[in-house]
Amino acid sequence: MAQTNVPIGSPTAKKVYSVAVFSETQRKPSLRRNLVGPAPKQSAAAKKLRGQTSEDYPIVRVTDLQNTAGDTVSVDLFNIIKGKPTMGDRKIAGRMMALKTSSLDVRIDQYRGGVDQGGRMTQQRTVHQLRGIAKGNLAGWAARLEDQLCMTHIAGARGYDDAEDWVVPLESDEEFDEIVVNPVQPPTPNRRLLGGDATGASDIDSTDKMTLDMIDELRLQLDEMAFPMQPIRLPEDPAVDEQPLYCLVLSPRQWHDLQTQTGDNAWRTFLANAYQRANGWSHPLFSGNPGMWNGILVKKMYRPIRFNAGDDVRESDASGNVSTTQANAKFDRGVLLGAQALAEVYGKDAVSGYYANWHEETSDHGNTVEHSVSFMGGKRKTRFKGSHGEVTDHGVYAVDTAVS
Repeated sequence: MAQTNVPIGSPTAKKVYSVAVFSETQRKPSLRRNLVGPAPKQSAAAKKLRGQTSEDYPIVRVTDLQNTAGDTVSVDLFNIIKGKPTMGDRKIAGRMMALKTSSLDVRIDQYRGGVDQGGRMTQQRTVHQLRGIAKGNLAGWAARLEDQLCMTHIAGARGYDDAEDWVVPLESDEEFDEIVVNPVQPPTPNRRLLGGDATGASDIDSTDKMTLDMIDELRLQLDEMAFPMQPIRLPEDPAVDEQPLYCLVLSPRQWHDLQTQTGDNAWRTFLANAYQRANGWSHPLFSGNPGMWNGILVKKMYRPIRFNAGDDVRESDASGNVSTTQANAKFDRGVLLGAQALAEVYGKDAVSGYYANWHEETSDHGNTVEHSVSFMGGKRKTRFKGSHGEVTDHGVYAVDTAVS
């Protein structure tokens, strides 16, 4: 039987591979995939019109731009009203409480990646087979890019780890600002916890490591906040109202330090707590043998946000002004996540009619075939100025600890 061959550059290939690459990118196993909520049900009419996924998850995906021209979407937050009640027959005129709002603009841009499959004599494969190889490689590359962009924005830093699987370059790279699209903003002071007695990156020392006591401190700070971070609300979670859930994501070394500084009995309890919370229902956020302590789910991320002694570290004050200091010792940055920590915006490609576009063409007088994929999107950590006037990271808490 003759093999079906879709010619290079055909509309059929463009459509099929545009959809396939984007879908595969979004479904690749990753922490980010488990942090994005499902699309809203029909009852959530306003969210459906805005093309927004569930606001109960750390990453909210917005597709406002899929049917309209433009490269920016605005995310708004109305502050909680505050004022004395009006009692008895006292006139209420002139005592109305004002609605105050903050807005965050998230810009999108196009990013592309391509594969040169080589010449005929080098490859000796059919066009159809090579498309599959190119698609798999480009989908894996795009998935890593998406994960790394998410973590860079959420953590408020790229860090200095530069393992071979990093796609997002170091902040010193001349194209860094262009690649991240929106500003990478360091943690606000009211959403940052440092190990031990450290007060900033410049005085973290080798003893300021991750411990269960730090998780207790995080829980205490969450409970004492006048306007605490919104918890993560997972579908069918039996304890969603009685036990508000937050997720602490640690680097492998932070996880290692946590384990080595925790007694065997406490560590068994730490692991058992996560199992008990997930017992009777399942959600991928609880996969991978996580732990749980004081209502905070703890998971390991495999791509650290790391600073070495002497590295530049950007820090923010309560007004959002950024300054640079130097790390005193090697430390990693974990993140505690609540709901709506990151806005992830996608626009529709005008050529493919989808969120991604697949393109292929020949070069070198038809001897070589080149494949490329492009996406239109942007990500930004949600940050607002509250009614108290303090700039605040909305759904994320940075956790900086020394690592062994």
